[in-house]
Amino acid sequence: MGAEDNKIQKLREELDKTPSNKATQHHRGLLKAKIAALSETREKKASGTGAALGGYSVKKTGDATVVLIGFPSVGKSTLLNRITNANSEVGGYDFTTLDVIPGVLEYKGAKIQILDVPGIIEGAAEGKGRGREILSVISNSDLVIIMTDAFKIRHIDIIKKELYNGRIRLESKKPDVTIEKTGRGGITVNTAVKLKKIDARTVKSVLNGHRINNANIILRTDVTDDELTDAILGNRKYVPMMILVNKSEFLDEAGMDEIREKYKDDNILFISAEKGTNIEKLKDRTYDKLQFIQIYTKPVGKEIDMDEPLIMKTGCTVGDVCDKLHMSFRKRFKYARIFGKSAKFNGQRKNLGHVLVDGDAVELHL
Repeated sequence: MGAEDNKIQKLREELDKTPSNKATQHHRGLLKAKIAALSETREKKASGTGAALGGYSVKKTGDATVVLIGFPSVGKSTLLNRITNANSEVGGYDFTTLDVIPGVLEYKGAKIQILDVPGIIEGAAEGKGRGREILSVISNSDLVIIMTDAFKIRHIDIIKKELYNGRIRLESKKPDVTIEKTGRGGITVNTAVKLKKIDARTVKSVLNGHRINNANIILRTDVTDDELTDAILGNRKYVPMMILVNKSEFLDEAGMDEIREKYKDDNILFISAEKGTNIEKLKDRTYDKLQFIQIYTKPVGKEIDMDEPLIMKTGCTVGDVCDKLHMSFRKRFKYARIFGKSAKFNGQRKNLGHVLVDGDAVELHL
């Protein structure tokens, strides 16, 4: 056990002994911040010595990448084979999948890369079962699908915990926090919203726990002490999520309702990979969760091409369309004419930063 491990253990023991209430909020925030800072130092040292493994070599293709994650033998390979062109080995025993198996789901014009990663186990965030490699793949995905089966519902919480410990924040928005370090003057806390989850004293304690003693901080969203630490460290990945419960034929309606109630804040779907139950609904939810929109192209002097729309993401810009079409288009760009709802009138002239909406057509002038 290294020096950081000993310090972390002592801090966690102190944290466990400290009651959680308003009076102790700032002290608990300080302790958790110190633990997070020491954990970061430990990870950097491990990476420097080669103890932390790199990610699997997976080339991203298509319009988005979805990672299918779960404990061994919950039916991931069966599902991948059913919804994509992959040929993942299926077996009734643990660790059938030993590498990342890619497949492509083609749906509503989109090509969605689905990655079946090796079954995750407890301790993955610490590197067990090639956990760091798996987490590296997940952190670069556009959507995480957590998969379990009717007999292993508890795995959902375990997987969520491992992903959280692996710096992945599911179904969360990045905290809108700005920190400007200064040379002196202490810590000045400015807020754009009323803080209910944290107070100014705790904000200062958390910053001190990360060895920040002089800074101007602006909080534009209400945050917890853990979310503030995430903002300070700046290396968390924010990824949307779905939950699949396979082998739903073994659950009655009461059993499903109990699971729905427990995970009411999550996007949960009951399926049967073997029988095909709710597979079309899964495809539809995946498409919606990825926030795809369709953007059409219009050659100069010609009609809009309605046959092959570009699959883009909500919030995309004219510049993103340029990048999608050809790597040189952004550099050669002069202006674009927009036809559709994002324009005040058809043919309105716009620049690279113009945000498009579903159904727009873009005429590029290069």
